[in-house]
This record gives sequence, C-alpha cells and structure tokens, in this order.
Amino acid sequence: MRGVLVAALVALVVSLLGTPSVIKLFRRQGYGQEIREDGPSSHLTKRGTPTMGGTVIILATLLGYFGAHLITAKGFTASGLLVLMVMTGLGMVGFLDDYIKIRKQRSLGLTARTKFAGQAAVALAFGLLAVRFKNAGGLLPGSTFVSIVRDTDFSIGLIGFPLLAWIIIAATSNAVNLTDGLDGLAAGTSAMVFGAYVVISFWQFGNLCEPGPLTPGCYYVRDPLDVALVAAAAMGACFGFLWWNASPAKIFMGDTGSLALGGAFASIAIVSRTELLLFVLGGLFVVETLSVILQVAFFKATRKRVFNMAPIHHHFELAEWPETTVIIRFWIVSGLAVAFGLGLFYAEFLSHGGS
Repeated sequence: MRGVLVAALVALVVSLLGTPSVIKLFRRQGYGQEIREDGPSSHLTKRGTPTMGGTVIILATLLGYFGAHLITAKGFTASGLLVLMVMTGLGMVGFLDDYIKIRKQRSLGLTARTKFAGQAAVALAFGLLAVRFKNAGGLLPGSTFVSIVRDTDFSIGLIGFPLLAWIIIAATSNAVNLTDGLDGLAAGTSAMVFGAYVVISFWQFGNLCEPGPLTPGCYYVRDPLDVALVAAAAMGACFGFLWWNASPAKIFMGDTGSLALGGAFASIAIVSRTELLLFVLGGLFVVETLSVILQVAFFKATRKRVFNMAPIHHHFELAEWPETTVIIRFWIVSGLAVAFGLGLFYAEFLSHGGS
C-alpha cells in the first residue's frame, strides 16, 4: 500500500509543479494548438494554447512508478513495464501527430493510415510480449482467454490474443482521443478510471489464488500490486495536469496525452483480466465514440445529422450549454459509469462466495 501512495503522490507533485515550466517552454517554442475550422466558433479563442501536455502526464507517471520502486525497494514486474511500454509508445505516436500539426500549422497531423500503423505496432508488440514471462506460479501478464471481470472459458489462442490486444488498445486510445475536446474533460475522466483500477488491482492483490490456499472468489492474476502502482501514478499525473488543464486551459494534452492514456487503460484492463469491464468503467469514452459512429453512418445513409456535431460534447456546446456545464455533467456521467463498473466487479466477487 505504501508504494501505491508514493507513486500517486510523486506523480501528482511532478505533474502539478512541472506543468507550468512546460507551458513556458512550449510557448517559447511556439507549440500552440491549431483549431478545426469546422468546430464550435467558441474554440477559435483557444488557438495558440500550448499543446503536447501529455508529455508531462507520461513523464510524471514514469517518475511516480520508478520513484515508488526506489523507495520501497521492490522489483519491477513484467505487467507493470508492459503497461508503461504501451503508454509511452502510443504517447510517441501522438507526439509525432501533434508535432506535425504544429510545424505545418494545420489541425491534421499524421495520416490516418500512419497513425493506425503506429498504434498497431505498439499493440502487437504488447500482445506478443504479454504471453511471455511466466512467474513462479506459471502466470503470464496476459491471457488467451477473453475476460470480463476475470477470465472466461472462451479462448482465442496465441494467434488471436495479439489481434484482440490490438483491437482493444486501438479502440480505447482513439476513444480517449475523441473525448479530448473540452478543457479538462479527458483528464478528469481518465483520473476517475485510473482510480477505479487502483481499487480493482489492489483488491485482486488482497485476494490472489496463489501463493497460499485457494479462497472463494480469488483471482489468477499476475502482478496486481504493481499494476495498482502504475494506475495510481497515472491517476496522480492526471490530477496534477488537470489543475492547469481545467477551463480555461493553460495547456492541452494533445494526441500525446490522449493516445497514451487510452493505451494505458487498455493494457491495464488486459493484464488485470477485466477487458470487457473496461467498456463499463470507461462508459463516457464509449458514448463519445458511438456518437461519432452514429453521426457518420446516419449522414452517409440519409445526408442528415443526428447531432449538431460529433463527438457528442460538441452537440451540447452548439445547443448553447456553457463549456463548463458540459464538462461537469460529463464528469458526473463518467463517475456513475465508474461506480457501476466497480459495483459489477464486487458483485461478481460475491457471486463466487467471496466476502
């Protein structure tokens, strides 16, 4: 428990105190956000706000994780390092996307094909490595069985697992990317989901099937305490960044942050055997993504729009909701989704005879 607290605190302090320096640096370098011309007109005033703030979130998470290990003198684990690999790798893809936008002074960076290729490379590397590195109990970071709250009986095999990892990681990182459209919306929502995974992973650590005698509702999961440590560090980093990203934002996380956060969620879900539960915990991300899919499909079929604009947070902006009202209400929706997901997680534990 001490390591989890240290990771969260170190990441929070680094993010909270380090972000102002990054804001000054990026302003000097001219790393300002470009705004879509077809977006809400109120966003035009945000042009030039420093972006790529996701670099702070990633750095703070890494320092929180490694700092906690330094203080507790505990060894690193395959699960924790794999999650950080995905977070950092997708952050690099997002950084390239943001950098191209800045240098070419346009709202589009990497081509869709190039961005998907980068996501695929990181996700497939994770998928191949996660079925290696057995611990003393024979457990792997990943599992070839599809999971909801724990592994089900449905196996996709060693070939199917990297493909599933790719789908989950790409879908989640793009979902967070779509949600990152209002000041503090993605950062606040991400902090809630990471907080849920701190609870889930720490609960799994306290109810492991191995070592020791089997107990009702126990979990076959590798390295849950280290996964909780990563989630705590990411949560602290998001809270610290949110202080400066809250409306009116002094800095944006950019694709650097949104892709990294989505990758972290997906990889944590995979190593904690809660792949499908992620879609409940991240319910707001799912709603945002579905709004885009529905808008595009309906427009292609009828040449009419379902929403004023997609993703759905822009719909409410154009319906004249103040930006802060949209953000706070969406945070409430996200909090309800997280609470419901944690309820499902605990109910499933009780259904196996746990207490």
